[in-house]
Amino acid sequence: MKLAAPALPALRAADFIELTKPRITLMVVLTAAVAAVVAAPGHMPVLRFLHLLVGTALVAAGASTLNQVLEHEFDARMRRTANRPIPSGRLQPDQALLFGVAAAVTGLLELALAVNLLTALVGAATLAGYVFVYTPLKRVSSLATVVGAIPGAMPPLMGWAAMRDQLGPGAWALFGLMFFWQLPHFLAIAWIYRADYERGGYPMLAVGDPDGARTARQALLYGAALVPVSLLPAALRLAAGLYLLSALALGLGLLACCVLFALSRSTTAARRLMLASVLYLPALLLLLVLDRVPLH
Repeated sequence: MKLAAPALPALRAADFIELTKPRITLMVVLTAAVAAVVAAPGHMPVLRFLHLLVGTALVAAGASTLNQVLEHEFDARMRRTANRPIPSGRLQPDQALLFGVAAAVTGLLELALAVNLLTALVGAATLAGYVFVYTPLKRVSSLATVVGAIPGAMPPLMGWAAMRDQLGPGAWALFGLMFFWQLPHFLAIAWIYRADYERGGYPMLAVGDPDGARTARQALLYGAALVPVSLLPAALRLAAGLYLLSALALGLGLLACCVLFALSRSTTAARRLMLASVLYLPALLLLLVLDRVPLH
């Protein structure tokens, strides 16, 4: 019994951390950070950059938490989400709600007071789009995947706004890159877990697509669009030749995985596409940072 007592606080802390969807939060922070590095005018304002990271992480954590509060009844029906803290009963919805609101509000205040108002406004729009538009739309229409890609693509706008206090063409190029990257990635996930989504009552495109033809076609179209969009940073002189050639090679590689998925429409091909998309994004972002052209 003496060994069991201290385990409870640790377990509860782990549950609150799980509410934040750490991998998604990390991706949000990473994309905002890369945009900030690319947009930084010569000397990086380190303190502002750190406030950006903290504020963005808190807003993302709050959004993920509130998403789980709203979806906990549906999560309970799905095998891949049934053990989340709320549907499993380890946390109560009101506890999670308080935690999510506190994280989101603290993050927005951090951005408004320590970065700039524009970054906080973009963060607020991202939060609202994810929680109040995308989350309820998931239960109504398969278009939620496309709509949800909009707030998912906005963290680079936050990073750019933090350094420039405005949103220029470079910011929107990074937004486009993130938007088109998400769609093949999430369509592959939807195909892999289509039975689970059907149990949860989510009308994903893959749920109403028995042979996978529409799902694969959409993944292929968005994967094809990603190739030229990923070259925009070089066209805008945000990055140089190494990025241009590498982005082209990476984009064609991801597109090849989309083609293989479209041809076979198998779970194996969908997993391959999902893995390729997971590897693609950090590789591209790293190349963008390494080969960036400093702005003035």
